[in-house]
Amino acid sequence: MEVIRTLALSGSLREASYNTAAIEVMQVLFPDNIEIDICSIGDLPLFNPDREGERIPSLDKLVQALRNSDGLIIASPEYAHGVSGPMKNALDWLISGVDFPDKLIMFINTSPRASHAQESLREILKTMSGIVVEEASVSIPLLSTDLNVSGIVKNIKISNALMTGLKKFGAEIERQKLNKHVN
Repeated sequence: MEVIRTLALSGSLREASYNTAAIEVMQVLFPDNIEIDICSIGDLPLFNPDREGERIPSLDKLVQALRNSDGLIIASPEYAHGVSGPMKNALDWLISGVDFPDKLIMFINTSPRASHAQESLREILKTMSGIVVEEASVSIPLLSTDLNVSGIVKNIKISNALMTGLKKFGAEIERQKLNKHVN
């Protein structure tokens, strides 16, 4: 079985971020055939088209991680009914690159009542020619739970939801790869 490489981005810069914790849980529990590379977006400078083409180490690392990935996992909070600033900034840096179009994407929503940012992300990613794998995307109730990575791992319902989503995501990536090789 071929290894599936995914890139995971958290739109939260908080040290005790539920979004980052959800990604880290998947990294702890991932199936044998899926690798998860977590890349920080906190060191990216504010997007400025005049700086495109400039050597920016944090951006170079993000672009290389995206290039090496078969799929993208996004876990991002909702702030004032919108996408978090760090996530929007990261996506703005990636929009003109050649590695984003047709990239398969899995969403993790750690606050089921937060739907505005998810819809906004869908629109942004559609504009960027990304493909959201809806059946793999998960919504888990972490907001106000005080659960950290080990607490989420021990919570069977939440950890199973994350792993089910990740397995569906992996299966869709494999299906897409097979279709590319056949065609």
